[in-house]
Amino acid sequence: MIDGIDRALLARLQRDATQSYAALGEAVGLSAGSAHERVRKLRERGVIRRTTVDVDPAVVGRGVLAFVMLGADAWMGDAATRHALAAIPEIQEAHIIAGSASALVKIRTATTEDLQAVLRRIFAIDGVTSTQTIVVLESFFERPVNVHDQGPDRQE
Repeated sequence: MIDGIDRALLARLQRDATQSYAALGEAVGLSAGSAHERVRKLRERGVIRRTTVDVDPAVVGRGVLAFVMLGADAWMGDAATRHALAAIPEIQEAHIIAGSASALVKIRTATTEDLQAVLRRIFAIDGVTSTQTIVVLESFFERPVNVHDQGPDRQE
C-alpha cells in the first residue's frame, strides 16, 4: 500500500523524473535523504517499474501508430506468443484481452508499408488467424497513470 506522501512523490516524478531528491523532499515535506529512501523502496516494491525519456515518435521516424487486434484459434496468453510478439521491435505493447479478439498490440512504424510488413510477421505467429488494424490519424493526448485517483472503493 502506498500513502499520500508516496503518491505525491510519484506524481512529481511522473511530471519530471530528473528532479533532485532535495527538490522532491522539499515539495512533500521530507529531507532529501528521506525522499531518496522512499523512492528506492517504491522501486524495490515494483511501484516504479522504470525511469525513461518520453521521445516524440514522429521526430525519430516512427510517426505511424496502429492498434491491432489479433484473432486466434487457440489461447494466446502463453510464453511462446509473448516471445513471438516481443521479437517484433515495432510492437510497443501487447495485451491479452477479452472480447472478439484474443490480443491487442500497439505498433509504431515509419510508413504504412513498414506497418504492412509487421502485420505479415504477426500472421506468421502460430495461432494467429486474423488481424483488425486501426491506424491512428491524430493523438489528442496520452496520460500517465493518475496516482491520486484511488477509485471509488479504495482508501489509504
